[in-house]
Amino acid sequence: MKLIIDDYTEPMRLDAYLANYLHEFSRSKIQTEIKKENITVNGTNVKPSYLVKEGDVVLINIAENSVNILPENIPLDIVWQDENMAVINKPSGMLTHPTSQELSGTLVNALLFLYGNNLSDVNGELRRGILHRLDRNTSGLLMIAKNNAAHEFLAQKMKEHVFVKKYLAFVKGVIEKSEFTIVSPIGRNPKQPQKMTITESGKECLSKIKVLKRYKDATLVEVELITGRTHQIRVHMASIGHPVYNDTLYGFGKMKIKTDEQVLQSYKLTFQKPFTEEFITLEIPMDSKLVKVQKALE
Repeated sequence: MKLIIDDYTEPMRLDAYLANYLHEFSRSKIQTEIKKENITVNGTNVKPSYLVKEGDVVLINIAENSVNILPENIPLDIVWQDENMAVINKPSGMLTHPTSQELSGTLVNALLFLYGNNLSDVNGELRRGILHRLDRNTSGLLMIAKNNAAHEFLAQKMKEHVFVKKYLAFVKGVIEKSEFTIVSPIGRNPKQPQKMTITESGKECLSKIKVLKRYKDATLVEVELITGRTHQIRVHMASIGHPVYNDTLYGFGKMKIKTDEQVLQSYKLTFQKPFTEEFITLEIPMDSKLVKVQKALE
């Protein structure tokens, strides 16, 4: 697996950075693999204490046969598919891929049951078919690659910002402006690696916000991601004092209406069909979590 460091903010040890990225492996396991020279940086063997910097190319060659990811018959909502890809409506509460703590119940387990070996392995066996991810408690549209050629095609189009990805979110407080753009650089928080933060040394991030409806102490917004950094919507909305409803990581604790973590959904997606000039637009209705909050607010 090749990883290019693109969210560097402050000096961070290689082992700590990878422990946050490679959720399926413990930090001690990563340290061992670095010492065994199975993880290199820019083609060079380094120590676990090496401080990563933006642009570093990390090659990861960790044997994955010690972790057996089993197919599981978990029902999936397939919104669209052809011979090269599929778009899944991932439910809130489901991990996109396995971690060292959770090897079952993930989207990858379900995909292996449904498609078997007809999934890309560009990102390794533990991420079969996975092009991009949604946080565990964020629901909605997620693209899956059925072969490596489609994976490379779709990944390149995402890199070129060809796709349109729109989200629905209930956020705390009343937003006065009807439409606006948040342009704030985001990078990893060096003191809390599981979190991202606004920082001048981070990567440029751009979110377009459109107010759909205002309530007494909440606002329903549509967010279009122009860039796609980790936790971008959650960090951007919290940075302007309007955190996503029930986002305990970036918000101000649980809101009055109880749900499982952030009330956020990837609800609309426009993408280029692999190896064609055709564009497909998909849209799904609000999930049960958003509907619950909407009904309570109304």
